[in-house]
Amino acid sequence: MRDPFGRDIDYLRISVTDRCNLRCIYCIPEGMEWIEKADILSYEEIERLVRILGRLGLRRLRLTGGEPTVRRQLPRLVEMLAAIEGTEEISLSTNGLKLTELAAPLRRAGLSRVNVSLDSLDEGCFREITRGGDLRKVLAGIEAAEKEGLLPIKINVVVMRGKNDGEITDFALLTQQRPWNVRFIEMMPLEGNVGEQEARYVSTDEVRRSLEALGGLEPAEAVRGNGPATYFRYPGAPGTVGFISPLNHNFCDRCNRLRLTANGRLRLCLFGDNEIDLATPLRAGRGEEEIAEKVLGGLMAKPQRHYLELGSTASRLIALSQVGG
Repeated sequence: MRDPFGRDIDYLRISVTDRCNLRCIYCIPEGMEWIEKADILSYEEIERLVRILGRLGLRRLRLTGGEPTVRRQLPRLVEMLAAIEGTEEISLSTNGLKLTELAAPLRRAGLSRVNVSLDSLDEGCFREITRGGDLRKVLAGIEAAEKEGLLPIKINVVVMRGKNDGEITDFALLTQQRPWNVRFIEMMPLEGNVGEQEARYVSTDEVRRSLEALGGLEPAEAVRGNGPATYFRYPGAPGTVGFISPLNHNFCDRCNRLRLTANGRLRLCLFGDNEIDLATPLRAGRGEEEIAEKVLGGLMAKPQRHYLELGSTASRLIALSQVGG
């Protein structure tokens, strides 16, 4: 698959559910409306779509949500997707709450690695940001994932002024102690958080200035995966720090991904409203060739870049849980 701007598309983020067991303030607004259960793709439907896309060049998969681990029997889906010819890697984005119990069965099923959302190392602040999350469970989940070899461990931190911006160096110190890769992410504007985003936005340039107070950062090789982060490390540190800067440093020229929503829409850009409805032809029994042609034709509408600006959403997206981030 190649888009109109010559970018090869070989990576799919699959939202298996829009539900989550947390309600992070930057992700899920109050009064969120959920997808009807009947509209959510079955594992068999996800497998069929991935198989079709695999024949078009798809090689790497990431399971997301909402929170993917709240969907029952998630290891079964991993096993189904790992069996598809051409699949090179399956990773998982998670809040980590259920990793203690799921790390081993997910690894056995064929999962390669995990990204864990962790926005504070302070129990009280973590509860506030997540609206009730248990920090100890998340940290135990990360340890379980590391023990099972779900590597490299990537920890995603959305930096918010007045919330967790005082913990930037605490997170960086983790990389000097553990072989973890901490990525600092700029808070992104959505319909459900646009006012909050404008007030709490911290650029990754500002984050980096704070980190350099601990010592000089050295450029590091990109950590295995498919993301847009730029990586650095402290001299001798086993881990790295990374920066994901959708507003301050646009990285759309390197975009190699599509997103499949839980209700079967192939989203061409995280912050654009162009989608290809794959659920309707799939459930109508259309052939694989017809669905593949629909994907290739729709791919021509993939935009060159997003148009996010501070305090401006550039799309009708209400919450990241709707598309899997």
